[in-house]
Amino acid sequence: RPQHLSGLEIIRDLCEGKLEGGEIGSTEITFIPGKIKGGTHIADTRTAGSVCLLMQVAMPCVLFAASPSELLLKGGTNAEMAPQIDYTVMVFKPIVEKFNFIFNCDIKKRGYYPQGGGEVVVQMSPVKELSPVNLTERGTVTKIYGRAFVAGALPIKLAKDMAAAAVRCIRKEIRDLYINIQPVREPDDQAFGTGSGIIIVAETSTGCLLAGSSLGKRGKNSDKVGIEAAEILLRNLKHGGTVDDSLQDQLIIFMALANGVSRVKSGPITLHTQTAIHFAEQLTKAKFTVTKSEEEDPSKDTYIIECQGMGMINPNL
Repeated sequence: RPQHLSGLEIIRDLCEGKLEGGEIGSTEITFIPGKIKGGTHIADTRTAGSVCLLMQVAMPCVLFAASPSELLLKGGTNAEMAPQIDYTVMVFKPIVEKFNFIFNCDIKKRGYYPQGGGEVVVQMSPVKELSPVNLTERGTVTKIYGRAFVAGALPIKLAKDMAAAAVRCIRKEIRDLYINIQPVREPDDQAFGTGSGIIIVAETSTGCLLAGSSLGKRGKNSDKVGIEAAEILLRNLKHGGTVDDSLQDQLIIFMALANGVSRVKSGPITLHTQTAIHFAEQLTKAKFTVTKSEEEDPSKDTYIIECQGMGMINPNL
Protein backbone atom coordinates (compact mmCIF):
# COMPACT_ATOMS: atom_id res chain seq x y z
CA ARG A 1 0.00 0.00 0.00
CA PRO A 2 1.07 3.68 -0.12
CA GLN A 3 3.45 3.55 2.86
CA HIS A 4 5.19 0.41 1.56
CA LEU A 5 5.62 1.97 -1.87
CA SER A 6 6.92 5.24 -0.34
CA GLY A 7 9.40 3.15 1.66
CA LEU A 8 10.73 1.49 -1.49
CA GLU A 9 10.93 4.84 -3.27
CA ILE A 10 12.93 6.54 -0.52
CA ILE A 11 15.45 3.66 -0.54
CA ARG A 12 15.67 3.88 -4.32
CA ASP A 13 16.35 7.64 -4.06
CA LEU A 14 18.89 7.25 -1.23
CA CYS A 15 21.09 4.97 -3.30
CA GLU A 16 20.16 5.98 -6.86
CA GLY A 17 18.85 2.47 -7.35
CA LYS A 18 16.52 1.01 -9.96
CA LEU A 19 13.01 -0.03 -8.93
CA GLU A 20 10.68 -1.95 -11.22
CA GLY A 21 7.10 -2.90 -10.36
CA GLY A 22 6.81 -0.01 -7.89
CA GLU A 23 3.10 0.69 -8.02
CA ILE A 24 0.10 0.11 -5.74
CA GLY A 25 -1.20 -3.44 -6.16
CA SER A 26 2.03 -4.77 -7.64
CA THR A 27 2.80 -8.34 -6.55
CA GLU A 28 6.45 -8.33 -7.57
CA ILE A 29 9.24 -5.79 -7.52
CA THR A 30 12.81 -5.80 -8.75
CA PHE A 31 15.20 -3.55 -6.88
CA ILE A 32 18.82 -2.96 -7.87
CA PRO A 33 20.63 -0.79 -5.33
CA GLY A 34 23.42 1.64 -6.19
CA LYS A 35 25.76 3.52 -3.87
CA ILE A 36 24.11 4.94 -0.72
CA LYS A 37 24.71 8.67 -1.02
CA GLY A 38 22.78 10.28 1.82
CA GLY A 39 21.61 13.88 1.42
CA THR A 40 18.11 15.33 1.71
CA HIS A 41 15.11 13.22 0.70
CA ILE A 42 11.34 13.51 0.95
CA ALA A 43 8.97 10.56 1.34
CA ASP A 44 5.25 11.29 1.28
CA THR A 45 2.64 8.54 1.68
CA ARG A 46 -0.09 11.12 0.76
CA THR A 47 -2.28 9.19 3.22
CA ALA A 48 -2.22 8.42 6.94
CA GLY A 49 0.44 5.80 6.09
CA SER A 50 2.91 5.70 8.96
CA VAL A 51 5.98 7.96 8.95
CA CYS A 52 7.44 5.60 11.57
CA LEU A 53 7.41 2.72 9.08
CA LEU A 54 9.17 4.95 6.52
CA MET A 55 11.80 5.68 9.17
CA GLN A 56 12.24 1.95 9.88
CA VAL A 57 12.87 1.28 6.20
CA ALA A 58 15.34 4.12 5.69
CA MET A 59 17.36 4.00 8.89
CA PRO A 60 19.55 0.92 8.32
CA CYS A 61 20.28 2.28 4.85
CA VAL A 62 21.31 5.83 5.82
CA LEU A 63 23.59 4.47 8.55
CA PHE A 64 25.83 3.12 5.79
CA ALA A 65 25.61 6.15 3.49
CA ALA A 66 28.55 8.22 2.27
CA SER A 67 27.32 11.43 3.93
CA PRO A 68 24.74 12.63 6.49
CA SER A 69 21.06 12.33 5.60
CA GLU A 70 18.03 14.47 6.25
CA LEU A 71 14.69 12.76 5.63
CA LEU A 72 11.42 14.66 5.46
CA LEU A 73 8.74 12.05 6.10
CA LYS A 74 5.08 12.87 5.50
CA GLY A 75 2.00 10.88 6.46
CA GLY A 76 0.43 9.68 9.72
CA THR A 77 2.39 10.18 12.95
CA ASN A 78 -0.13 8.43 15.20
CA ALA A 79 -1.72 5.67 13.12
CA GLU A 80 -3.15 2.20 13.73
CA MET A 81 -1.02 -0.88 12.94
CA ALA A 82 2.27 0.99 13.38
CA PRO A 83 4.33 2.50 16.20
CA GLN A 84 3.17 5.97 17.19
CA ILE A 85 5.78 8.70 16.71
CA ASP A 86 5.77 9.18 20.50
CA TYR A 87 6.82 5.53 20.85
CA THR A 88 9.59 6.04 18.31
CA VAL A 89 10.97 9.03 20.22
CA MET A 90 10.40 7.80 23.80
CA VAL A 91 11.27 4.09 23.49
CA PHE A 92 12.78 3.09 20.13
CA LYS A 93 15.29 5.97 19.90
CA PRO A 94 17.06 5.61 23.28
CA ILE A 95 17.30 1.82 22.94
CA VAL A 96 18.36 1.61 19.28
CA GLU A 97 21.08 4.22 19.96
CA LYS A 98 22.79 1.53 22.09
CA PHE A 99 23.99 0.12 18.74
CA ASN A 100 26.32 3.14 18.78
CA PHE A 101 24.73 5.75 16.57
CA ILE A 102 22.52 8.76 17.20
CA PHE A 103 19.75 10.38 15.22
CA ASN A 104 17.56 13.44 15.58
CA CYS A 105 13.80 13.24 15.13
CA ASP A 106 11.90 16.52 14.95
CA ILE A 107 8.08 16.33 14.91
CA LYS A 108 7.02 19.35 12.82
CA LYS A 109 3.35 18.43 12.54
CA ARG A 110 1.24 15.51 13.73
CA GLY A 111 -1.15 13.77 11.37
CA TYR A 112 -3.96 11.32 12.08
CA TYR A 113 -6.15 8.81 10.30
CA PRO A 114 -7.63 9.17 7.66
CA GLN A 115 -5.95 12.27 6.15
CA GLY A 116 -2.42 12.01 7.51
CA GLY A 117 -0.73 15.35 6.90
CA GLY A 118 1.95 14.84 9.54
CA GLU A 119 5.59 15.86 8.98
CA VAL A 120 8.69 14.54 10.72
CA VAL A 121 12.31 15.44 9.96
CA VAL A 122 14.95 12.80 10.73
CA GLN A 123 18.65 13.70 10.65
CA MET A 124 21.33 11.07 10.83
CA SER A 125 25.06 10.71 10.22
CA PRO A 126 26.59 7.50 8.83
CA VAL A 127 28.69 5.16 10.99
CA LYS A 128 31.67 2.90 10.26
CA GLU A 129 29.96 -0.08 11.90
CA LEU A 130 27.29 -0.92 14.48
CA SER A 131 28.15 -2.25 17.94
CA PRO A 132 26.29 -5.31 19.26
CA VAL A 133 23.93 -4.91 22.24
CA ASN A 134 23.33 -6.96 25.36
CA LEU A 135 19.84 -6.36 26.72
CA THR A 136 19.35 -9.24 29.13
CA GLU A 137 18.92 -7.61 32.57
CA ARG A 138 15.47 -6.19 33.23
CA GLY A 139 16.05 -4.73 36.69
CA THR A 140 13.09 -3.27 38.59
CA VAL A 141 10.59 -0.67 37.39
CA THR A 142 11.66 2.74 38.75
CA LYS A 143 9.20 5.10 37.06
CA ILE A 144 6.12 5.20 34.86
CA TYR A 145 5.31 8.22 32.72
CA GLY A 146 3.53 9.11 29.52
CA ARG A 147 1.34 11.47 27.55
CA ALA A 148 -2.35 11.37 26.72
CA PHE A 149 -3.10 13.66 23.79
CA VAL A 150 -5.99 15.19 21.89
CA ALA A 151 -5.82 17.26 18.71
CA GLY A 152 -8.21 19.16 16.48
CA ALA A 153 -11.83 19.31 17.58
CA LEU A 154 -11.45 17.20 20.72
CA PRO A 155 -11.54 18.66 24.27
CA ILE A 156 -8.66 18.25 26.73
CA LYS A 157 -11.10 16.47 29.08
CA LEU A 158 -10.75 13.34 26.91
CA ALA A 159 -6.98 13.33 27.48
CA LYS A 160 -7.50 13.73 31.23
CA ASP A 161 -10.01 10.85 31.24
CA MET A 162 -7.61 8.57 29.31
CA ALA A 163 -4.77 9.37 31.72
CA ALA A 164 -6.91 8.86 34.84
CA ALA A 165 -8.30 5.52 33.60
CA ALA A 166 -4.78 4.30 32.75
CA VAL A 167 -3.46 5.28 36.20
CA ARG A 168 -6.34 3.48 37.95
CA CYS A 169 -5.67 0.35 35.92
CA ILE A 170 -1.90 0.33 36.63
CA ARG A 171 -2.53 1.05 40.34
CA LYS A 172 -4.26 -2.32 40.70
CA GLU A 173 -0.95 -4.04 39.92
CA ILE A 174 1.71 -1.48 40.91
CA ARG A 175 0.78 0.43 44.05
CA ASP A 176 3.84 2.24 45.30
CA LEU A 177 5.17 4.02 42.22
CA TYR A 178 4.46 7.59 41.15
CA ILE A 179 2.76 7.56 37.75
CA ASN A 180 3.03 10.75 35.71
CA ILE A 181 0.85 10.78 32.59
CA GLN A 182 0.53 14.29 31.16
CA PRO A 183 -2.73 15.22 29.41
CA VAL A 184 -1.86 17.36 26.35
CA ARG A 185 -3.78 19.27 23.73
CA GLU A 186 -1.60 19.43 20.60
CA PRO A 187 -1.23 23.04 19.38
CA ASP A 188 -3.37 23.66 16.28
CA ASP A 189 -0.40 24.74 14.18
CA GLN A 190 1.41 21.48 15.03
CA ALA A 191 -1.37 19.02 14.26
CA PHE A 192 -3.39 18.30 11.13
CA GLY A 193 -6.86 16.83 11.59
CA THR A 194 -8.45 15.36 14.68
CA GLY A 195 -6.98 12.55 16.77
CA SER A 196 -6.38 11.25 20.27
CA GLY A 197 -4.35 8.59 22.03
CA ILE A 198 -2.04 7.70 24.87
CA ILE A 199 1.41 6.22 25.41
CA ILE A 200 2.70 5.00 28.78
CA VAL A 201 6.35 4.07 29.36
CA ALA A 202 7.89 2.11 32.22
CA GLU A 203 11.59 2.71 32.87
CA THR A 204 13.68 0.19 34.81
CA SER A 205 16.78 0.37 37.00
CA THR A 206 18.92 -1.03 34.13
CA GLY A 207 17.63 1.52 31.60
CA CYS A 208 15.06 -0.70 29.87
CA LEU A 209 12.01 1.04 28.43
CA LEU A 210 8.73 -0.83 27.88
CA ALA A 211 5.48 0.74 26.74
CA GLY A 212 1.80 0.38 26.12
CA SER A 213 -0.15 2.64 23.78
CA SER A 214 -3.59 3.03 22.28
CA LEU A 215 -5.41 5.34 19.87
CA GLY A 216 -8.83 6.90 20.27
CA LYS A 217 -11.39 6.60 17.52
CA ARG A 218 -14.97 7.67 16.95
CA GLY A 219 -17.33 5.81 19.26
CA LYS A 220 -14.53 4.46 21.49
CA ASN A 221 -14.85 5.50 25.11
CA SER A 222 -11.80 7.46 26.35
CA ASP A 223 -11.55 5.36 29.54
CA LYS A 224 -11.29 2.29 27.32
CA VAL A 225 -8.37 3.85 25.39
CA GLY A 226 -6.47 4.51 28.64
CA ILE A 227 -7.18 1.04 30.04
CA GLU A 228 -6.10 -0.63 26.77
CA ALA A 229 -2.69 1.11 26.88
CA ALA A 230 -2.26 0.29 30.59
CA GLU A 231 -3.09 -3.38 30.01
CA ILE A 232 -0.57 -3.63 27.16
CA LEU A 233 2.10 -2.08 29.41
CA LEU A 234 1.29 -4.46 32.29
CA ARG A 235 1.39 -7.44 29.93
CA ASN A 236 4.82 -6.34 28.69
CA LEU A 237 6.04 -5.98 32.28
CA LYS A 238 4.73 -9.40 33.27
CA HIS A 239 6.82 -11.51 30.87
CA GLY A 240 10.12 -10.33 32.35
CA GLY A 241 11.80 -9.38 29.06
CA THR A 242 13.90 -6.23 28.54
CA VAL A 243 11.96 -5.13 25.44
CA ASP A 244 8.24 -4.89 24.77
CA ASP A 245 6.53 -6.67 21.91
CA SER A 246 6.66 -3.58 19.64
CA LEU A 247 10.41 -3.10 20.01
CA GLN A 248 11.28 -6.78 19.61
CA ASP A 249 11.03 -6.95 15.80
CA GLN A 250 12.42 -3.43 15.26
CA LEU A 251 15.82 -4.42 16.71
CA ILE A 252 16.35 -7.48 14.45
CA ILE A 253 17.84 -5.65 11.44
CA PHE A 254 20.33 -3.78 13.67
CA MET A 255 21.38 -7.01 15.42
CA ALA A 256 21.93 -8.57 11.98
CA LEU A 257 24.13 -5.69 10.76
CA ALA A 258 26.16 -5.27 13.98
CA ASN A 259 29.73 -6.44 14.39
CA GLY A 260 29.57 -9.11 17.12
CA VAL A 261 27.05 -11.04 19.21
CA SER A 262 23.86 -9.30 20.37
CA ARG A 263 21.55 -10.75 23.00
CA VAL A 264 18.05 -9.51 23.81
CA LYS A 265 15.68 -10.97 26.39
CA SER A 266 12.06 -10.79 25.26
CA GLY A 267 8.58 -12.05 25.98
CA PRO A 268 6.81 -14.39 23.53
CA ILE A 269 8.28 -14.08 20.02
CA THR A 270 5.86 -12.24 17.73
CA LEU A 271 5.12 -13.19 14.14
CA HIS A 272 6.69 -9.85 13.09
CA THR A 273 9.92 -10.87 14.81
CA GLN A 274 9.92 -14.35 13.25
CA THR A 275 9.46 -12.73 9.83
CA ALA A 276 12.21 -10.16 10.47
CA ILE A 277 14.64 -12.92 11.54
CA HIS A 278 13.77 -15.03 8.48
CA PHE A 279 14.53 -12.21 6.03
CA ALA A 280 17.52 -10.83 7.94
CA GLU A 281 19.15 -14.28 7.70
CA GLN A 282 18.32 -14.52 3.99
CA LEU A 283 19.71 -11.07 3.19
CA THR A 284 22.78 -11.04 5.45
CA LYS A 285 25.23 -13.60 6.81
CA ALA A 286 23.82 -13.09 10.31
CA LYS A 287 22.76 -16.13 12.32
CA PHE A 288 19.95 -15.98 14.90
CA THR A 289 19.02 -18.39 17.67
CA VAL A 290 15.97 -18.10 19.90
CA THR A 291 15.98 -20.07 23.15
CA LYS A 292 13.67 -20.22 26.14
CA SER A 293 15.23 -18.26 29.00
CA GLU A 294 16.11 -20.79 31.72
CA GLU A 295 17.05 -18.78 34.79
CA GLU A 296 13.57 -17.28 35.04
CA ASP A 297 10.64 -18.59 36.92
CA PRO A 298 9.49 -21.38 34.52
CA SER A 299 5.94 -20.01 34.41
CA LYS A 300 7.25 -16.91 32.62
CA ASP A 301 7.27 -16.90 28.84
CA THR A 302 10.72 -15.38 28.35
CA TYR A 303 13.17 -15.93 25.50
CA ILE A 304 16.72 -14.96 24.56
CA ILE A 305 17.15 -13.77 20.98
CA GLU A 306 20.83 -14.12 20.11
CA CYS A 307 22.47 -12.99 16.89
CA GLN A 308 25.93 -13.32 15.46
CA GLY A 309 25.87 -10.13 13.40
CA MET A 310 27.34 -9.92 9.88
CA GLY A 311 29.65 -7.04 10.85
CA MET A 312 28.60 -4.68 8.06
CA ILE A 313 31.35 -2.13 7.40
CA ASN A 314 30.55 1.21 5.77
CA PRO A 315 32.76 1.30 2.65
CA ASN A 316 32.43 5.10 2.40
CA LEU A 317 34.09 5.98 5.73
